[in-house]
Amino acid sequence: MTALICALIGFLLGSLPISVWLGRLVLHADIRSYGDGNPGGTNVIRAGSRGLGLLVIFLDMLKGAIPVALGYYVFKVDGWPLAPVILAPIAGHAFSPFLGFSGGKALATTFGVWTAMTAPVGPFIMGGSALLFYKLLNAPGWAVMASLLILLVFLLLAGAALPVLGAWAGTVAILAWTHRADLRQRPALQSKSRGVSPR
Repeated sequence: MTALICALIGFLLGSLPISVWLGRLVLHADIRSYGDGNPGGTNVIRAGSRGLGLLVIFLDMLKGAIPVALGYYVFKVDGWPLAPVILAPIAGHAFSPFLGFSGGKALATTFGVWTAMTAPVGPFIMGGSALLFYKLLNAPGWAVMASLLILLVFLLLAGAALPVLGAWAGTVAILAWTHRADLRQRPALQSKSRGVSPR
């Protein structure tokens, strides 16, 4: 029952479209009309406010980290009941009922979730690998998948339990869906890295 409550709270927090609400309140704009249409902090920045965009990214991370930290560290949810607690905020952000069960790409929320599960070392590995692959690969979606592969290696080396690995697989599935347009491209190095002209 505790795990179910934590998962429901996580899904609810994850589903809060903070970027859309703050975009309307502060910028008087629908941030989904900018960039790739993703309701996330990056498009808040594109809409004209770097500070607000960074705040949104931070809040999206918190809405992933807080329910997972509460479930895992405070209420001691463990075993297979932990898997939905981990996945709920990510699923909430990606399939928000506040946005007609649509949502964002869930990157900041995913980072928050796995920060709670792997601190203090994991966040540096995730963040560092993400920056590296974003610079190396041609499509952000493939950079995300590569970063998740590095996270898997870290989890295996850390001796993560099978339910945590199951939650990792669920994370991959959700982010593969939210990045499906990118993943239709063949992965390749950035054109600058290959020394050829841009497409």
